[in-house]
Amino acid sequence: MLLKKSNLLHNKTIQICGSKSISNRLLILHFLFRNIKIENTSDAQDTFLLQQALESKKDVIDVHHAGTAMRFLTAYFAQKEGRKVVLTGSERMLQRPIKDLVEALLALGADIQYLAEEGYPPLKITGKKLNRDEVVISSGISSQFITALMLIAPKLENGLTIHLEGKITSRPYLEMTLKTLTSIGVSCEFDGRSIKISPLDFDQKLSNIFYFEVESDWSSASYYYAMAAIGRGIINLRNFQAHSYQADSRIKEIYWDFFGINTISDTQEHRISICPEPFVFPEIIKIDMNDCPDIVQTVCVTAAALQIPFEITGLETLKIKETDRLQALHKELQKIGCETEITENSIASVRFFEPEEPIFIKTYNDHRMAMSFAPYCLKKEITIEHENVVEKSYPKFWEDLEEILDPIN
Repeated sequence: MLLKKSNLLHNKTIQICGSKSISNRLLILHFLFRNIKIENTSDAQDTFLLQQALESKKDVIDVHHAGTAMRFLTAYFAQKEGRKVVLTGSERMLQRPIKDLVEALLALGADIQYLAEEGYPPLKITGKKLNRDEVVISSGISSQFITALMLIAPKLENGLTIHLEGKITSRPYLEMTLKTLTSIGVSCEFDGRSIKISPLDFDQKLSNIFYFEVESDWSSASYYYAMAAIGRGIINLRNFQAHSYQADSRIKEIYWDFFGINTISDTQEHRISICPEPFVFPEIIKIDMNDCPDIVQTVCVTAAALQIPFEITGLETLKIKETDRLQALHKELQKIGCETEITENSIASVRFFEPEEPIFIKTYNDHRMAMSFAPYCLKKEITIEHENVVEKSYPKFWEDLEEILDPIN
């Protein structure tokens, strides 16, 4: 995808599809209880693959690159009595660890076997009744492991208490799951170290229908914040709430604090306006992004484009995403004139310089690499390789981006 150097068209309006994170949680709950109706479901490939897998009667289910689907389905099929399935995915998916989740499910009485390397997919799952109601799991690897257990908990006869070990990563995603569960009548308690979820009353689940209109995706909104910050223009986004429980709504705070981007909410129209204000950029950006790792790439590219030094920590989970995002960022930021240093859980700028042209950005089969680097076209012409990776979370991204860019001839 060649993006010519462009100006930002001011005051354009974009409607992003529903949140992938919320949609995926609601889909699991729908197939567990069948009393949930969902509108504005995400059109992301991840959500499509999850729904397809939930509806499938096949013995082998391939979730391709969909990490959320792999984790949620592992727990879902483990409790589905009588169902036998092999859960597999892409080459990269087979390199992404799942041992902590599998061990937790085995401790609950699940029947799961590794078909290749221990600790990694593919998995052979024989669904059975899970009778135990307490489990211990590390909370520092992936919040999706914990969420996968939380989602099946109200289906278990005695519910489930999950004891968390270590530093909690991406805590807002756990709170999102808790709020989703309580919204359908599930009783939940979270004291910071353990999560207790009661079983959903059988009569209640049959008598009540719950309707959800999924809020648009804040992770996807982040790329427009980057556009507004670099291009200093107003962008409007539809179907966003003033107060969201999506973790990546923290983008509002980050871009206000470090880039002078104000978020103005129109509650009647369910719309936000992203508005640059007169602003003196900070000498350095220092921030812990443990609770919102999916927007790290966006923040790094924005800071690099504006040549603001940065130190970002709390990035333990980036190494097990669609690619090793820390390594990928380290390599690709160099192409836009930003040298960095990385550790196991951090990235920091070292120096800025004039980049060599033409600029070709590799995506490493990672949708967020493609979308986070796209706003750099407001500085220089840039080519994003394998642009179709955006289908994973935001299939209309390039089409929507075209609406707000004015290429310079």
